[in-house]
Amino acid sequence: MKPVAPSRPEAERRPHPTWPLGQAKARFSHVVRLARAGQPQRVTVHGHDAVVIVATPEFDRLIARRVSPTLHELLSQSPLNRVGRRAAALKPFLEADQ
Repeated sequence: MKPVAPSRPEAERRPHPTWPLGQAKARFSHVVRLARAGQPQRVTVHGHDAVVIVATPEFDRLIARRVSPTLHELLSQSPLNRVGRRAAALKPFLEADQ
């Protein structure tokens, strides 16, 4: 008895779909449709991960996280940071007046 071939490509059954480059090229519209539906699609070249296709909003969110300032940068740029330095610089004068 001949085994029954799956009706859907392997990429559709897995939680994180992986497509060999040739299949991704042949079914590019489908791969893009899945990515736009919120399912990132992983593409391999010679069996190794090469790229991940994601929807534009997800890409924008990832880029925004990468370029957003760290807490240290935010605090060091704060106008309140200068107030603390001025108070520390004036401390010897204030103590002398007392």
